[in-house]
Amino acid sequence: MSLRFHEIAESSHRILNPFSEAKLALLGELCRLRPGARILDLACGKGELLASWSARWGTRGTGVDLSEVFLAAARERAAELRVADRIEFVRGDAAAYGAEPGGFDLVSCLGATWIGDGLVGTLELMKPALAPDGLLLVGEPFLHAEPPAEAYADFGATPETFTTLPGLLPRFEEAGCELLEMVLADADSWDRYEAAQWRTLSDWLRANPDDPDTPALRRYVAERRHGHLAYRRPYLGWGVFVLRPTG
Repeated sequence: MSLRFHEIAESSHRILNPFSEAKLALLGELCRLRPGARILDLACGKGELLASWSARWGTRGTGVDLSEVFLAAARERAAELRVADRIEFVRGDAAAYGAEPGGFDLVSCLGATWIGDGLVGTLELMKPALAPDGLLLVGEPFLHAEPPAEAYADFGATPETFTTLPGLLPRFEEAGCELLEMVLADADSWDRYEAAQWRTLSDWLRANPDDPDTPALRRYVAERRHGHLAYRRPYLGWGVFVLRPTG
């Protein structure tokens, strides 16, 4: 899926993951945020984590993302919540961002562990920016049950990509991290993330019948509907895991 497809499909979303505003706020509470704490959010999307947490807890932060469309929305949201002076948004490759070593109290990457070629690699990429006693937040899918073989094409993954919820523990440990807390998406979270895209894409296709991407987007929305109902909703979970490096 191209970046443009993401930008169109998620244009009406504020959070670009199967996560509600209530769950995002709960996650902030579990992190025991304090005023002035510095957050680095890699692949930050529209910056809702940084903006809403800054408005509620007075945190500061930096968000990095490839999409200027999403970053424009992030800057608008920060201005709306009157926290623009506390947050910087940077356009660039999150995997290559030169973060200040040990400069952040919390480093997050929610739903984009492709930046480090998987969960373990992404955690290793995140750790150098973390201050002593800081926290890592990683959003990652997991399997509720073994799906049929054809589901992996829909997931855009191989059978080795994802594991079960308890199967995540060895991966965290391999990355030198201790699991402290977690907030998991539920079926309604998935529906609101996925189904809202169907309406957005349908509206866009009606308004843009002559766009060169229209045929591909028409196929894409049909595949997304089927894939969510057949595979993602019954077999795929998603959660944000609060981790602390060990050693």
